[in-house]
This record gives sequence, C-alpha cells and structure tokens, in this order.
Amino acid sequence: MEHNNQQEGSTNNSQEEHVESLSGKIAIEKIREIANKAETCFFCTNIKTGIPFSVRPMAIQEVDDEGNIWFLSLDDSHKNDEIQRDPFTHLLMQSSAHSGFLNIYGISEVVDDRQKIEELWKPLMKTWFQGGKDDPHISLIRVTPTEGYYWDNRHGNVVAFLKMAVSTVIGKTMDDSVEGPLDV
Repeated sequence: MEHNNQQEGSTNNSQEEHVESLSGKIAIEKIREIANKAETCFFCTNIKTGIPFSVRPMAIQEVDDEGNIWFLSLDDSHKNDEIQRDPFTHLLMQSSAHSGFLNIYGISEVVDDRQKIEELWKPLMKTWFQGGKDDPHISLIRVTPTEGYYWDNRHGNVVAFLKMAVSTVIGKTMDDSVEGPLDV
C-alpha cells in the first residue's frame, strides 16, 4: 500500500524519527491491534461518484491473516448497493482518545459465505439481524486494504502521558509518537 497522508507543515525537525513504515505481517498486526481496540469504524462508501460520500459507523468483526477487514451487513442495505456500484471504501478508526488512529483505503466486496458468518457470529448481533445467524439477509463485506496510514505511540498511553508530563516540566520534547504507511 502507498500513502499520501503525512502531516504537512510540521515544525518538529525530528519528524523522520517518528515515521516508521510497516509492511507484511507487521502491518497486518498493526491494523489488527488498532481495529480490535477500536471495535468500530467509520465505513465510507460512494467515494468515486462526485457527490458527498456515505458514512456510517460499523462494527469490525475481524482482521484476517491476509489483512482483510470483515463486516456483517444486511444484503438489501444502501451500503451493499453502493459497494456494488463503487467498491472503493475508506475506513477510519480510533482506538483511544490520544492514540491508535488508522486510515485504510481499500476495495470492498459483498460476500455470501454462510460458514464465515457462522465463524463471526456473536449473540448480540441479533439486534441488527432479527433472524439470528441463519437470517437469509445477512451478507459479509470484505475490505481488502490497498493503502493505509497509522498514527500511534511506541510504548502505550501511560508512557506517552508520562513523557508529555516530563516534557512540560523540563521544557524538552519527549515525543513517543510513531506514524507511517502500511503496506499489506
């Protein structure tokens, strides 16, 4: 995946020390880590049409070993129709107030795989799928990432907060942030 999301106009001369490109299994693990903490994302479709794109919150069901991100959806939903017309999808995730931001651009596909639905099913999903896991209107959406970028911290929120507090006292930047492109 390529990226075009770097921050512009940063006054921090050492920004390059905070940029870390991730690829392969390490990139997939970063996506999985942030997605599992976030649990939901903004799922954006209707991107290439020239009109305002469609945005809705969606529960992330799984990030598989290939980096695909899976969702459950009603087969007659607007998002499924939009994916059929325009498969380009943008996912935006945030795992906490100050870290774990993820921007994924990819190609979506509506998939009918009853075994995968069974694998991903959780009882709480009956809220949206009244027929339960055997509801004939459940479909899967698989998003295959083509481009991604992340913003996080290296050592967790506690260490990042402590570094910020010490920075304030001593007047020296002790930034624990890390960001970079994801190449799955």
